[in-house]
Amino acid sequence: MASAPSAEVREKFQASLTLSRVELHKNPEKEPYKSKYSARALLEEVKALLGPAPEDDDERPQADEGLGSGDRALGPPAEAVEAEGPGAQRVVRLAVIEFHLGVNHIDTEELSAGEEHLAKCLGLLRRYRLSSGCVSLSIQAQNNLGILWSEREEIETAQAYLESSEALYNQYMKEIGSPPLDPTEHFLPEEEKLTEQERSKRFEKVYTHTLYYLAQVYQHMEMFEKAAHYCHSTLKRQLEHNAYHPMEWAINAATLSQFYINKLCFMEARHCLSAANVIFGQIGKIPATEETPEAEGDVPELYHQRKGEIARCWIKYCLTLMQNAELSMQDNIGELDFDKQSELRALRKKELEEEERIRKKAVQFGAGELCDAISAVEEKVLYLRPLDFEEARELFLLGQHYVSEAKEFFQIDGYVTDHIEVVQDHSSLFKVLTFFETDMERRCKMHKRRIAMLEPLTVDLNPQYYLLVNRQIHFEIAHAYYDMMDLKVAIADKLRDPDSHIVKKINNLNKSALKYYQLFLDSLRDPNKVFPEHIGEDVLRPAMLAKFRVARLYGKIITADPKKELKNLATSLEHYKFIVDYCEKHPEAAQEIEVELELSKEMVSLLPTKMERFRNKMALT
Repeated sequence: MASAPSAEVREKFQASLTLSRVELHKNPEKEPYKSKYSARALLEEVKALLGPAPEDDDERPQADEGLGSGDRALGPPAEAVEAEGPGAQRVVRLAVIEFHLGVNHIDTEELSAGEEHLAKCLGLLRRYRLSSGCVSLSIQAQNNLGILWSEREEIETAQAYLESSEALYNQYMKEIGSPPLDPTEHFLPEEEKLTEQERSKRFEKVYTHTLYYLAQVYQHMEMFEKAAHYCHSTLKRQLEHNAYHPMEWAINAATLSQFYINKLCFMEARHCLSAANVIFGQIGKIPATEETPEAEGDVPELYHQRKGEIARCWIKYCLTLMQNAELSMQDNIGELDFDKQSELRALRKKELEEEERIRKKAVQFGAGELCDAISAVEEKVLYLRPLDFEEARELFLLGQHYVSEAKEFFQIDGYVTDHIEVVQDHSSLFKVLTFFETDMERRCKMHKRRIAMLEPLTVDLNPQYYLLVNRQIHFEIAHAYYDMMDLKVAIADKLRDPDSHIVKKINNLNKSALKYYQLFLDSLRDPNKVFPEHIGEDVLRPAMLAKFRVARLYGKIITADPKKELKNLATSLEHYKFIVDYCEKHPEAAQEIEVELELSKEMVSLLPTKMERFRNKMALT
């Protein structure tokens, strides 16, 4: 039977734990770590009372070996050796003290000392780390070293510690499986030891932390598939063990949805976002626990910020799903291809069966009532690509709802960039909805709504400080006017005799598009107003598109004055020639605008002949 530590050792150890849990803001302002230093002093006293560790193991690392000693502890042990006998028990208790000293030093920003104590802890436990009395402590020590090395941006070292923790957990559960002792139990009398249920809960929480930190490490290493897998596992386990902060859990689930959206896994993304909504709704409604010591809803600004961030994730979901549908159904000029639409309709039943049968079970969060609540949210949201206007409109309206929600927090005063991004997403929702709309007048109205929300943004923005943002908005407004003009031309072509009002409208739209494309192109000029000889890779395609569209716009101006028309044709030719000449000097640019380059070459060939005929006609009259 294990011998209980003396009453003095127990009392000092418990007092140190109580002091360690004191929140920093409760300390004097000039002594923010007062409680931590008091806890450390008590731990040092306990260490002295326990006495030195027995020197019966030649392989045990010495105190001054630092991190290197911890490195030898990495990798799963061959077998479990229980810490039996007074000497072994003292070793384990000393390891517990070294662990708490390590965490204490890290909390007070003394990282090297913290690292040394954690390494000593692992060194003392090396022989016993797979035993039921030491496995939890070993994993916690390695987790903390993993975090420490991650903060130093030594990511591979952090990865080694955390993967060792994962391997140790898996080996223990496979070979032993019984709930192991919590480290604090080594300082408790037998009658105060934890129940099997409580031990299991605490051990699983430790392992959940391992997965959580591994997710961050893999994210840092750009191993995104692995990071998402570990993040998903962490979130799932937190729900299973009822060990989560609702606000933190919800924002992590919403963030994970963005990975799935980028992978075009919309069912998984929808599930994450639906779960985020349900869990976020728990804020202020669930009683405080050790995991949620205070109601997160008591912090209104943070609450509204997180709500806005989740809303933005929903906007991205709706927008990306609609854009993916547009890409899958458009023809070579960007219009709806009815044959592709029919093919996708035929595939839908198969997609539904496969995804409901296989994928849904793999990602499901929660159980019982929680699972039902999440399902109730996601069942109202489309996750398959919309195939017609009604389905697209359903997603559009959902996205628009979350735009309003996001703008409640991300207002122009204080959150300029965020607010503009939300408005741009709103504009993009309208833009992609026009793809599914067959009525040209209604499409025009949608573009008009886009312009109405984008133009005011440029009024108060400092053009130098917000250069990139202004550039994006000018290009987007120009494109909206450009699309409206094309639609108005198509409407006019259907009329036998377009009246002067329609002609004026087309020309005004043309003029507005030219104005904003020119603002965009002027933003590329240097301080001396000179257009660059070499356009940066980040703006190459939009710059070439702007030049191409300006060329086309000048060719579309309707005028009864032959001189003006000739001048417009000359300006159009000048822009087409710029594209052709630039691509000859910079062959890499040709890959960015293959279609536009071919059309530009064609126009460079045709326009001079057309202009010559025009001159001859003018000479005759």
